[in-house]
Amino acid sequence: MFQTQQKIMSNKYPAWKYLLLIVVTVIGMTYALPNLFGEDPAVQISPAKSVTFTTDTQEQVASALALANIPVKSSVFEGGRFLIRFEGTEDQLKAKSILKELLGRKAIVALNLAPATPDILRSLGAAPMYLGLDLRGGVHFLMDVDMGVAVSKAYLRYVDEIKSILRESKVRYLSVEMDGDTLAVKFKDIPTMEAGLAVLNEKYSERFIVKPIEETASPQVQLRFTDQTIAETQKFALQQNITTLRNRVNELAVAEPVIQQQGERRIVVQLPGIQDTARAKEILGATATLEFRLVEERGDAYRADKTGYAPHGSIVYHFRDGRPILLKRGIIVDGENVVSASSGIDPEQGSAMVNVSLDGVGGRKMLATTKKNVGNRMAVVFIERRVETVMENGVKVKKRIITKDVINAAVIRGQFGDRFQITGLDSPQEAQDLALLLRAGALAAPMEIVEERTVGPSLGQDNINQGFMSVIVGFILVLIMMVWRYKYFGMVANVALALNLVIIVAVLSMLQATLTLPGIAGIVLTVGMAVDANVLIFERIREELRIRGTSIQAAIHSGYEKAFVTIADANITTLLAAVVLFSFGTGPIKGFAITLSIGILTSMFTAIVGTRAIINLMYGNKRVEKLSI
Repeated sequence: MFQTQQKIMSNKYPAWKYLLLIVVTVIGMTYALPNLFGEDPAVQISPAKSVTFTTDTQEQVASALALANIPVKSSVFEGGRFLIRFEGTEDQLKAKSILKELLGRKAIVALNLAPATPDILRSLGAAPMYLGLDLRGGVHFLMDVDMGVAVSKAYLRYVDEIKSILRESKVRYLSVEMDGDTLAVKFKDIPTMEAGLAVLNEKYSERFIVKPIEETASPQVQLRFTDQTIAETQKFALQQNITTLRNRVNELAVAEPVIQQQGERRIVVQLPGIQDTARAKEILGATATLEFRLVEERGDAYRADKTGYAPHGSIVYHFRDGRPILLKRGIIVDGENVVSASSGIDPEQGSAMVNVSLDGVGGRKMLATTKKNVGNRMAVVFIERRVETVMENGVKVKKRIITKDVINAAVIRGQFGDRFQITGLDSPQEAQDLALLLRAGALAAPMEIVEERTVGPSLGQDNINQGFMSVIVGFILVLIMMVWRYKYFGMVANVALALNLVIIVAVLSMLQATLTLPGIAGIVLTVGMAVDANVLIFERIREELRIRGTSIQAAIHSGYEKAFVTIADANITTLLAAVVLFSFGTGPIKGFAITLSIGILTSMFTAIVGTRAIINLMYGNKRVEKLSI
């Protein structure tokens, strides 16, 4: 017992604790270092659809930049894309203009900020932390969902269902079709209409207002959505679009995006780190999807295309090279049945392809269709809806453009279900984009970008400078105060405080968390809280020496041991508050909560373990006459 007490009073740390502190310090400095190297202004060049970059393209790009006397820091051609780094934003912007003019519509030329982390740190997996839109810059979109189209698509989904129900009820009908903002079910005579009215009332009275009309040439029943159904449809369309946008943004690998509802029909999208909107708009706004249809082998497609009259039950489509083809009106499956999709290379032809997996419903439909149509052709139709701004009579007008191209029309060699391949794509890039859009899902309704803002890197840099200046000023003031108040012990606390900041930055970098202005505020608060623990410990040591008259070694031991409970209580309650903020907060609130939580945990380690290690190293197991406290 006496030996144990003597060992405690000598204030010696076991070797493993010193080793732990050294390891944490080395790891912290290693993973915090990438944040000192900053980012290089860069231009990223991606091939457009049906385009593949070659070494000739690389030479053209290099020659154009050399001719314009724009110095290039480095140029990398990888994965079919260029990433060209520059010394400053002025060279970056000049290069973008020149390359856009050189490549035209063959490429997407986008501004980028590429991390300048040395290769040796990259090999260790060290990377700078992500910066939010308010620090790094990026793009902000306000998107308006076309609710009219959402409701129209909802009506169309009921057409086949109504036909099936009437057939099952053995009620003969002439047609079921959209008529303005209603569905019109036409019958041969009034008795048949009344029989159909009874069936439709029984099945759809909760979702539709069912109204018979006898005055028309053919008696009909009109079905109009109730107000509640319209509201539910619009709400579903908005939520579906938000989910789809999140999936697409995840595919773009944007750090900490903000995608949230604004009002009843608008969505806010913020993408930190993206300076150029071209690529973002192409992916976010695209409503591309697929339809699988059987080819109508009877009839002349060229004649139908020329005259405008297609055989009954068929419709004229075109391949991308302009060749017409007749397809049946019935859709086998579409993009809504796609569960997953991945791009690849067809081993037989060496061309790009997309591997598709369907859900259970789509798989059963595809299996039933291919089983009955072995030897016939099935076409894959690529449908893209977009909004473009065009000039008409000197005025900018937004137009909705729908393109429907047949990618391929292959012979069904055997029956298949929920897994198959799509071939006939023009390039690997097109296969990747199509797979991305299919994986992310189709938008429930088209969207229009009604507001677009680019937050430039200069504004972000101003925010960074001001934010870090606040950290530095607060840090220096704390350093001065601690040295003045606690002498040598104050210097030890300052070393621990500096280590605390390094570890916070390292943890944020390792987690690839996003730092925002509120996050910087959390770090500033942590600086003040981190030193509180040492103030409690040092004051306890003073009290033991002055009031109780204990020995110096006993005072050091007692100061750390007795202050621990108070420090733990204070930090745990703050940590609980931070957890609540993270759980219920959004965006900036979460950023503040993350840095505060990390700061609390790291400050307890550095303030208790770190300072105790240094104090024990200096005073432990020694005869000390006076403490510099």
